[in-house]
Formats: sequence, C-alpha cells, structure tokens
Amino acid sequence: MTTGAVGITAAIETVGLTKIFGAVRGIEQLDVRVEPGEIFGFLGPNGAGKTTTIRALLGLYRPTAGTARVLGLDAHIDSVTIHRRVGYLPGDLALFGRLTARDHINWFARARGLDGTRRARELSERFSLPLDTRAKDLSTGNRQKVGIVLAFMHEPELLILDEPTTGLDPLVKHEFEQLLRETTAAGRTVFLSSHELDEVQRVADRVGIIKEGRLVLSETVAGLRKRAPQTIEVVFRLPVDSHRFQIDGVRVVSSQGPHVVLEITGAIAPALRIIADLDPVELVSRHAELDELFLDFYRNNTVMTASDVD
Repeated sequence: MTTGAVGITAAIETVGLTKIFGAVRGIEQLDVRVEPGEIFGFLGPNGAGKTTTIRALLGLYRPTAGTARVLGLDAHIDSVTIHRRVGYLPGDLALFGRLTARDHINWFARARGLDGTRRARELSERFSLPLDTRAKDLSTGNRQKVGIVLAFMHEPELLILDEPTTGLDPLVKHEFEQLLRETTAAGRTVFLSSHELDEVQRVADRVGIIKEGRLVLSETVAGLRKRAPQTIEVVFRLPVDSHRFQIDGVRVVSSQGPHVVLEITGAIAPALRIIADLDPVELVSRHAELDELFLDFYRNNTVMTASDVD
C-alpha cells in the first residue's frame, strides 16, 4: 500500500496508468495523487481523457498498463468494495424514465443497505428536488439533482463527480459548491472532473490538467496563481515600437499604435524601465486567471499524441 510522507494513504493514486483501445490511446502514463480531505479538480476539454480515467478508477476499465489505487485498494481487483465506499455521479447519468426521484432514492437505499433515507431527504429539500415527478418528465437540471442526491446520500468517503453541474442554474451551482466544501470539512474527499474552469478555481485545493490523455500539470490553485504570468496593458503618449520589449520573460500580446499589452513571467523591473522611458500615460496590471493558465497549457505544452474514447 502506498502512503504519503506522513503515512496517510492517498484517496486516489495512479502510477503510469495507461488505457489503450485497439489503435486508440485513451490515457497514457498518468500519475495522479489525491490526498484525503481535499477537492481535486481534474480539468480538460471533452476528449482529453477525463472519463476514461474515472472509469479506470472505478474498475470499469482494466488498465493496459500501470496501477490505480482508490482508498488504498486496487481499483480493478477490489472494485466492489470501492463502490460501497464511493459516491459516483457519471457525466452521462441515466435514470429509469417511469420511476420518480423518490423511487430512485428508495431503490438505491435498499441496494446500499442503508437504514433509511434521512440524508437523501435533506439533500432533496436543500436542492428543491421534485421527489414525486417521474424521471422522464424532469428537466435536465432536476435530473442532475437526482444524481447529486444518489451520489451523496450514503455519505461516502470519496466522491467521484464527472461534470456534476451540467444543467444546474447559478443558484443551485452555488449551493452545490457549498456542499462540496462541507464534504471536505467533514474529512471526505472530492475528485471533481470538469471543464467548468470558474467552478473549479472557486472550490478546488489542487488541480490536474489533462491533455490528450497525459497529465501536463498538477498544482495547488494557490501555486498556480503565484506562478501565473502578469499582464500589463499600457497606453503611451505616442505610438511605440513593440520590438523594444523583446527581452527575456516578456511577450508582446498585442501592439496597436500607443496601446501595448505585455505578458510578463518573472521579474517585471526590466519591462517597467522600458515602459518608463517611453512616456506612458496609463497602465493596468493583473495576474492571469486560472482559465487563462489552462488555455496556455493547452496551447504551449507538447505531449505525445493520444485520444480519448469517452
């Protein structure tokens, strides 16, 4: 069993995890570690490998190579035990059309051997879920609420959530984010797979970015912000030659007459000295948001060709 530096078993740990579908590579050499009690945001666009990773973690796919451990157990060999301890919300949630939300809750409660549905009723009330409407008559958002209740109702040690806020309105999304924070405050863990960058940066402790089946970054949100490039927009009194800014750590994003936008990594003093010499009349500076960093990693990081078959 693999443990962290202080002897705590990772909630999720993959080492060299690879899944190949014939001639198509889904994920390759994926090394991910999720610590107990954290929200880990797993970022990537459709087709990047997010769902393939989740299915490997749940034992639904047998790895071609590498290992995946969930709550200290082998994801494939011990999948039945893992399923009892995990709450899962799939990205392609399927419900029984003729059953009501209440029917689904009661069925899953019996299947999990729960003594009652108290927690499910609390969550249903919190998210204003119409319990006695048949699934086929529910809106997309209300169907997603059913999935949230089913994933959280047994208070699992680990939540694996694949695009959980699909179809939810902003107020419900806010309530869901609060539920995530309460979950980790209680010592449980959340693996949040999403392409909703704003959502992830609001709730996640750490993020992993996956591109074409490979992990290109794993970092704390605070660490990402600290290393984020700084954007400086400057208006000069007269048009300037942007070639003056061709120095280490500076990229000219745009230059139109007296208006120049620079992206700076590292020390800003060299750029500021040049700006001061060129008679600036207006300057605005800001750090990149997480979505900008995400897009930058997708544009500039080179990885081996891979595909996903979500």
